[in-house]
Amino acid sequence: MTKKSQDSDVAFIQALAELLHENDLTELQVKRCYGEDDSLNVRVSRAKTVLASAAVQAAAPVAAPAAPAQGAPSAPAANSEDPANHPGAVSSPMVGTAYLAAEPGAAAFVTVGSQVNEGDTLMIIEAMKTMNQIPAPRSGTVKRILVTDGDAVEYGAPLMIIE
Repeated sequence: MTKKSQDSDVAFIQALAELLHENDLTELQVKRCYGEDDSLNVRVSRAKTVLASAAVQAAAPVAAPAAPAQGAPSAPAANSEDPANHPGAVSSPMVGTAYLAAEPGAAAFVTVGSQVNEGDTLMIIEAMKTMNQIPAPRSGTVKRILVTDGDAVEYGAPLMIIE
C-alpha cells in the first residue's frame, strides 16, 4: 500500500469520526473496496459511557493504521479490563438514556460505596418516553458507576459494578 493510500485511509477514518460526532451517532461501519482482493473494513464507534474509539480491520493484505476518533481519550493502561466481563456488572436491559436521579438536581439513587439490596432502584433508563427503573439484580456494594447522568446506553452495555 502506498503512503498516499494510507493518508487517504486515515483522512477517511477521521471524516467518519467527525460524522459520528456531528450526528450524535454511536457507531458507523463501512467497507471500502479498492479492488478484487483489496478492501478496508472500518468500524468507528463511541461508547459515551466509557470511551470513544475507532477500530480498523483490514481484509486481505491491506494494513491501515488505526486512528482514534478526534478528541477521544486513549484507554488507560491500568484499566484494560473490560467492565462488561466483570462478574458484578449490571448491564442495560434496553437502549435509552440513563438517569442517576429521579429528577434533575435530586440526589442520585446510588453512589460509589452505597450498599444496595436486591430490587433497589439503581437508576432510570428512559426509552421511548417511558421511565424504566433499573433494579439491583443482587445485594452488595456499588464499586463503580460506569455511566454519567444523561448518557445514551446500548442494550447490554455495563452500567455499574456491584460486588
